[in-house]
Amino acid sequence: MLRVKIKKLSSDLKIPDYGHPGDAGLDLYSREDKTIKPGEIVNFMLGFALEFPGDYVALVRDKSGLPTKYGIHTMAGVFDSGYRGEYNVTLINLSQKSYQFKKGDKLAQLLIMPCQRAEFQEVAELSGSSRGEGRWGSTGR
Repeated sequence: MLRVKIKKLSSDLKIPDYGHPGDAGLDLYSREDKTIKPGEIVNFMLGFALEFPGDYVALVRDKSGLPTKYGIHTMAGVFDSGYRGEYNVTLINLSQKSYQFKKGDKLAQLLIMPCQRAEFQEVAELSGSSRGEGRWGSTGR
Protein backbone atom coordinates (compact mmCIF):
# COMPACT_ATOMS: atom_id res chain seq x y z
CA MET A 1 0.00 0.00 0.00
CA LEU A 2 1.24 3.48 -0.88
CA ARG A 3 1.81 5.72 2.16
CA VAL A 4 0.90 9.37 1.57
CA LYS A 5 1.62 12.06 4.14
CA ILE A 6 -1.06 14.74 4.61
CA LYS A 7 -0.58 18.07 6.35
CA LYS A 8 -3.71 19.83 7.57
CA LEU A 9 -3.65 23.53 6.73
CA SER A 10 -7.13 24.15 8.08
CA SER A 11 -8.77 23.01 11.31
CA ASP A 12 -12.12 22.40 9.55
CA LEU A 13 -10.57 19.99 7.05
CA LYS A 14 -12.45 16.87 5.99
CA ILE A 15 -9.58 14.61 4.89
CA PRO A 16 -9.95 13.10 1.40
CA ASP A 17 -11.27 9.56 1.52
CA TYR A 18 -12.44 6.69 -0.64
CA GLY A 19 -16.23 6.42 -0.86
CA HIS A 20 -16.21 2.65 -1.38
CA PRO A 21 -13.69 -0.18 -1.15
CA GLY A 22 -11.96 -0.52 -4.50
CA ASP A 23 -12.57 3.12 -5.58
CA ALA A 24 -9.68 4.62 -7.55
CA GLY A 25 -10.30 8.25 -6.57
CA LEU A 26 -10.28 9.97 -3.20
CA ASP A 27 -13.24 12.31 -2.68
CA LEU A 28 -12.31 15.99 -2.26
CA TYR A 29 -14.64 18.16 -0.18
CA SER A 30 -15.63 21.82 -0.19
CA ARG A 31 -14.62 23.80 2.90
CA GLU A 32 -17.15 26.55 2.18
CA ASP A 33 -20.52 27.40 0.69
CA LYS A 34 -19.95 28.72 -2.81
CA THR A 35 -22.09 29.24 -5.91
CA ILE A 36 -20.79 28.79 -9.46
CA LYS A 37 -22.75 30.79 -12.02
CA PRO A 38 -23.18 29.62 -15.64
CA GLY A 39 -19.87 29.94 -17.50
CA GLU A 40 -17.99 30.86 -14.32
CA ILE A 41 -14.64 29.36 -13.25
CA VAL A 42 -14.17 29.05 -9.48
CA ASN A 43 -11.22 27.83 -7.42
CA PHE A 44 -11.71 25.92 -4.15
CA MET A 45 -8.81 25.75 -1.70
CA LEU A 46 -8.82 22.34 -0.01
CA GLY A 47 -6.90 22.98 3.22
CA PHE A 48 -4.22 20.29 2.92
CA ALA A 49 -0.82 19.54 1.41
CA LEU A 50 0.51 16.09 0.47
CA GLU A 51 3.81 14.28 0.25
CA PHE A 52 4.20 11.09 -1.77
CA PRO A 53 7.05 9.29 -3.58
CA GLY A 54 8.69 10.86 -6.63
CA ASP A 55 7.46 8.24 -9.06
CA TYR A 56 3.80 9.17 -8.45
CA VAL A 57 1.49 12.00 -9.51
CA ALA A 58 -1.83 13.24 -8.10
CA LEU A 59 -4.53 13.95 -10.71
CA VAL A 60 -7.80 15.81 -10.10
CA ARG A 61 -10.75 14.33 -11.99
CA ASP A 62 -14.51 14.93 -12.18
CA LYS A 63 -16.96 13.28 -9.83
CA SER A 64 -19.15 11.46 -12.35
CA GLY A 65 -22.47 12.93 -11.19
CA LEU A 66 -21.45 16.60 -11.33
CA PRO A 67 -20.75 16.84 -15.08
CA THR A 68 -23.52 14.50 -16.18
CA LYS A 69 -26.25 16.00 -14.01
CA TYR A 70 -25.15 19.62 -13.54
CA GLY A 71 -22.45 20.50 -16.13
CA ILE A 72 -19.74 21.05 -13.49
CA HIS A 73 -16.26 20.04 -14.70
CA THR A 74 -12.75 20.14 -13.28
CA MET A 75 -10.03 22.14 -14.99
CA ALA A 76 -6.29 21.38 -14.91
CA GLY A 77 -5.36 19.35 -11.83
CA VAL A 78 -1.89 17.82 -12.06
CA PHE A 79 0.04 17.84 -8.77
CA ASP A 80 3.66 16.73 -9.05
CA SER A 81 5.34 14.77 -6.26
CA GLY A 82 7.60 17.70 -5.37
CA TYR A 83 4.69 20.11 -4.74
CA ARG A 84 4.18 20.84 -1.04
CA GLY A 85 1.65 23.69 -1.23
CA GLU A 86 -2.08 23.72 -0.61
CA TYR A 87 -4.12 21.57 -2.96
CA ASN A 88 -7.02 23.14 -4.81
CA VAL A 89 -9.74 22.30 -7.30
CA THR A 90 -10.76 24.60 -10.15
CA LEU A 91 -14.27 24.02 -11.49
CA ILE A 92 -16.21 25.46 -14.43
CA ASN A 93 -19.98 25.54 -14.80
CA LEU A 94 -20.86 24.64 -18.40
CA SER A 95 -24.60 24.57 -17.72
CA GLN A 96 -27.19 27.35 -17.98
CA LYS A 97 -27.99 27.25 -14.24
CA SER A 98 -26.07 28.30 -11.14
CA TYR A 99 -24.87 25.48 -8.92
CA GLN A 100 -24.57 25.78 -5.12
CA PHE A 101 -21.88 23.89 -3.23
CA LYS A 102 -22.35 23.55 0.51
CA LYS A 103 -19.53 23.00 2.98
CA GLY A 104 -18.76 19.26 2.98
CA ASP A 105 -20.05 18.61 -0.57
CA LYS A 106 -17.88 16.52 -2.87
CA LEU A 107 -16.11 18.66 -5.47
CA ALA A 108 -13.96 16.23 -7.42
CA GLN A 109 -11.77 13.20 -6.91
CA LEU A 110 -8.02 12.79 -6.57
CA LEU A 111 -6.18 9.87 -8.14
CA ILE A 112 -2.65 9.15 -6.94
CA MET A 113 -0.99 7.13 -9.68
CA PRO A 114 2.42 5.83 -10.75
CA CYS A 115 4.12 8.15 -13.21
CA GLN A 116 7.04 7.43 -15.50
CA ARG A 117 9.27 10.15 -16.90
CA ALA A 118 9.77 9.98 -20.65
CA GLU A 119 13.09 10.16 -22.42
CA PHE A 120 12.69 11.17 -26.06
CA GLN A 121 14.63 9.52 -28.85
CA GLU A 122 14.50 11.48 -32.09
CA VAL A 123 13.93 9.25 -35.14
CA ALA A 124 13.32 9.81 -38.86
CA GLU A 125 10.35 7.41 -38.99
CA LEU A 126 7.94 5.76 -36.56
CA SER A 127 6.94 2.11 -36.82
CA GLY A 128 3.61 1.28 -38.44
CA SER A 129 0.41 0.45 -36.56
CA SER A 130 -3.11 -0.65 -37.43
CA ARG A 131 -4.37 2.91 -36.84
CA GLY A 132 -1.55 4.77 -38.59
CA GLU A 133 -2.36 8.49 -38.81
CA GLY A 134 -6.13 7.96 -38.49
CA ARG A 135 -7.76 10.68 -36.41
CA TRP A 136 -11.34 11.27 -35.32
CA GLY A 137 -13.75 8.65 -36.56
CA SER A 138 -10.93 6.43 -37.79
CA THR A 139 -12.80 3.34 -36.53
CA GLY A 140 -15.76 4.14 -38.80
CA ARG A 141 -18.07 5.36 -36.04
